[in-house]
Amino acid sequence: MNGTVKWFDPQKGYGFIMMEGAEIETFVHRDAIERAGLTELREGQMVTFEIVTDLETGRTWAERLTALD
Repeated sequence: MNGTVKWFDPQKGYGFIMMEGAEIETFVHRDAIERAGLTELREGQMVTFEIVTDLETGRTWAERLTALD
């Protein structure tokens, strides 16, 4: 999926990505950013990502991020 970083707070270690073509925000955690080899996310930055769902809680979040710009 493609999306745009809505915001990311490095102090809190999380933020949200707005999915392209939809008004859906996806949670992103600092750990996912580090696993992707990225050092930061910036507001407005274009990224690709996959959505992962916890089957027990139903919570979703972004993983396998790639910065497009």
